[in-house]
Amino acid sequence: MRSKQNSRILLYIIGIFTSFLFISPFYILIVNAFKTKRELFGSTLTLPKEWMLDNFKVALHKLSFLWVGKSFSIEGVFGSALFNSMFITITSTILIIIFSSMAAWILVRTKSKMSTIIFYMFIAAMLVPFQAVMLPLVAFMGRLGLQNRFGIIFMYLGFGSSFSIFLYHGFIKSIPVSLEEAARIDGCGPWKVFWKIIFPTLKPIHVTVSILNTIWIWNDFLLPQLMINKKGTQTIPLKMYLFFGGYSKQWHLAMAGLLIAVIPIIIFYFFAQKHIIEGVTAGSEK
Repeated sequence: MRSKQNSRILLYIIGIFTSFLFISPFYILIVNAFKTKRELFGSTLTLPKEWMLDNFKVALHKLSFLWVGKSFSIEGVFGSALFNSMFITITSTILIIIFSSMAAWILVRTKSKMSTIIFYMFIAAMLVPFQAVMLPLVAFMGRLGLQNRFGIIFMYLGFGSSFSIFLYHGFIKSIPVSLEEAARIDGCGPWKVFWKIIFPTLKPIHVTVSILNTIWIWNDFLLPQLMINKKGTQTIPLKMYLFFGGYSKQWHLAMAGLLIAVIPIIIFYFFAQKHIIEGVTAGSEK
């Protein structure tokens, strides 16, 4: 009995320590976002003596915002780093959800050697690192004139489809074929069967795929650096470099900018977190 209690106490201690370990970066980010540069270099762990809201005004201005009275106005639609990040992330994620779910459904319902080979080709593509293909791929996209927002969305669709198809594939296998057969008896074609029956049923895995791809695309630095590193088209990770010059590093402003950048993802995650485990577990079944 005592051994069980001791083991439970040990698990609680490990859990609390792990929680503090994971929360500590957020604490450091939030606390230092409100400090002056001098105070930040003095101590990164203590609370600020005076909470500096001006850091966020300057950070927003550097992220292509203008401070106008008590409101914000975007400095041109495509000139905003926030708009660029949102446009690329949302568009890429929606396309990944649509095309990956359609591909996975066809691969599951088509019982042939070719569908199996294609599925395993998608799985094998997950093992290929982006760095191994980035130079020839970026050069090829440049020759096509697609080193822009639409080109990077197309590339995100390609790189994000393999893992998404893997998750959808496992989930769709758990959907009874009888639902589709009943719909076909009622006169539905393949297009209506997918959109009326299959796609709504995939809601848990839709959320999982959207969260995983949104976090990845929103925080990605390398691909935007190679594809759209031009004034007016940069995303938030690229704009973060404005806080680090050759002779000075504005860590207090960088912390404020990073805090602004992670807020949309945190909000999105909290609204959708209950579906993550369910979707990943169901999508990884074979």
